[in-house]
Amino acid sequence: MANIPPPAHSSAKMQKPKLRFWQIWNISFGFLGVQIGYSLQNANTSRILSAIGADPHHLSLFWLAAPLAGFFVQPIVGLSSDKTWTRLGRRIPFILGGAIVSALAMFFMPNSEHFAELLPPLFFGAAMLLLMDTSFNVTMQPFRALVSDMVGESQRNQGYAIQSFLINAGAVIGSLLPFVLTSLGVANEPGEGQRVAPTVIWSFYFGGGALLLSVIWTSIRTKEYPPAEYALYNNLDEDVVKEKLSFSSLIKNIPATMLQLAVTQFFSWFALFLMWVYTTQGIAQHIWNTSNPESKEYNEAGNWTGVIFAAYSVFAALFSLVLTPLANKLGRKNTYMFSLLAGGIGLISMMFIYDKYWLFLPMVGIGIAWAAILALPYAILSASLPAKQTGVYMGIFNITITVPQIAAGLLGGVALTALGEKPIHVIGLAGASMFLAGIFAKLVIKSSND
Repeated sequence: MANIPPPAHSSAKMQKPKLRFWQIWNISFGFLGVQIGYSLQNANTSRILSAIGADPHHLSLFWLAAPLAGFFVQPIVGLSSDKTWTRLGRRIPFILGGAIVSALAMFFMPNSEHFAELLPPLFFGAAMLLLMDTSFNVTMQPFRALVSDMVGESQRNQGYAIQSFLINAGAVIGSLLPFVLTSLGVANEPGEGQRVAPTVIWSFYFGGGALLLSVIWTSIRTKEYPPAEYALYNNLDEDVVKEKLSFSSLIKNIPATMLQLAVTQFFSWFALFLMWVYTTQGIAQHIWNTSNPESKEYNEAGNWTGVIFAAYSVFAALFSLVLTPLANKLGRKNTYMFSLLAGGIGLISMMFIYDKYWLFLPMVGIGIAWAAILALPYAILSASLPAKQTGVYMGIFNITITVPQIAAGLLGGVALTALGEKPIHVIGLAGASMFLAGIFAKLVIKSSND
């Protein structure tokens, strides 16, 4: 546990203690489990909802649960955690509470068909999706602020690099789980009287357990700074740290950098949302020639979606190793631009691929874009955030992620109809949006490290 002795009080700002590698690792270790769960949701939500009766034109509407939850929850959690000081800490209570609810929702969602006495399966599944997304947001938001709270400036890059690695490692595990379980002999087709494949059900059990255990590890092994120490390390008066600020005053003082980033964020997250919703349907129809969610071919396509999603996470993890030196050499916004353009090209190219193995190629570009999206906006933004309001501004910044997803959710079905009922063409639309994000990264963002 990071038991750090309190410093002697001084009017001068003091540096945060230098942490050992495993102390920094423990701070973000819970994110590994959170991302396992989140990736299982990304790769399998459409598959589950289709199996329990969702119309393909309505899938994007169900997916609105995630951005809507994030839109409301993350700013509230950020503001609340900035002002929460308990025996467990200021961020840990939210991280742990959200993880418990997330794990429960992951148990219930793939079993929605068994709760028909309470609600129709589709409505129960949608309710569990909303609960899962809300609790994921409660857990994830404080993790970003926790690194900023605990890690000194000299180790900040290392702190977020470790977090990025754990995010992508969790994404690989979560995305591959149904495929791995199929290889181990678990049935990948619904049995008699079932709608959801056992591989999906058991993957969600494993993911929920991993989420809970990893977050408990972070909660036990990380000791947050109490208010007096936190104030001293950030050159703040302790009373200022505890000061209650209105949400309206915070909105009025949003850093200009956040508004500049919002344009690029819109087009990149619009693209990601469409990719997550329509990849399974797109490749099932385009490569496996089926649209029947209960067919063997469709479930093979669902497993393969997990495999290629794991692949882009692997490429993202590898690219994240060179992202810092690349940004130092080319500038942050140039690196951001090239990364997003690579993602756009990767998504568009999926429309022209008819062999499942060739789908690994576009995942290279998508992985490059994903690594940049996870890191560079935060690197660009972090220097402009006041230390006493890091949590709430990180939460408000999440609005630049949720609004484009809400827009994509509302327009997804319309786009599917307009593009000839071809989900793979919606993936192409996502590619065009990602490409635009890259262009705007160059034109709009004013970074201190251009």
